[in-house]
Amino acid sequence: MTIQLGQIAPDFEAETTQGTLRFHEWLGNSWGVLFSHPKDFTPVCTTELGETARLKPEFDRRGVKVIGLSVDTLDRHAGWEADIADTQGHAVNFPMIADPDKKVSALYGMVHPEADPSITVRTVFVIDPAKKVRLFMVYPPSTGRNFDEILRVIDSLQATDGQKVATPVNWRPGQRAIIPPSIPDEQAKALFPQGWEAERPYLRWVGTKA
Repeated sequence: MTIQLGQIAPDFEAETTQGTLRFHEWLGNSWGVLFSHPKDFTPVCTTELGETARLKPEFDRRGVKVIGLSVDTLDRHAGWEADIADTQGHAVNFPMIADPDKKVSALYGMVHPEADPSITVRTVFVIDPAKKVRLFMVYPPSTGRNFDEILRVIDSLQATDGQKVATPVNWRPGQRAIIPPSIPDEQAKALFPQGWEAERPYLRWVGTKA
């Protein structure tokens, strides 16, 4: 299945390390990050899961629920989580989906046969409270993900939704943003009464809230 931006994230029921859940119901009104791992007891994923556990307060602060997926079974997840806590210094504090039949993996297009038909690639989906897919990133099995970038993108999505702006290259919260070209000057005056700096007619800079 090919998932595109703006589509409703497919719903599913799955067994996880925190019990059986229905994905949309579990998300509720929160943002969500769903990310896959090739299989249990893999070194790169071990570091990623430890880092995600460390960053959970940052996800919580943004109203984001995190859930992982691996094609192994719950009993293997339990053993792997013990290793993660021991080697990374942070116990996994979010649910991990057990997907041995690859139903969820197939639903979200996480298995890329030309890469390896037996495992999932490192896929990340960011889903908004309306259950729409707002971002997806696909990493090869050999490359660990940058979770600072995932948080940065979530900050951008939340800022652009709430403040009607677009964010420039390498943007961080509190830095200036861009008024989208779709907003004409007359409408921009109402949205941004503080004014803006027009470097070009199409490049209008405005401050953002931290």
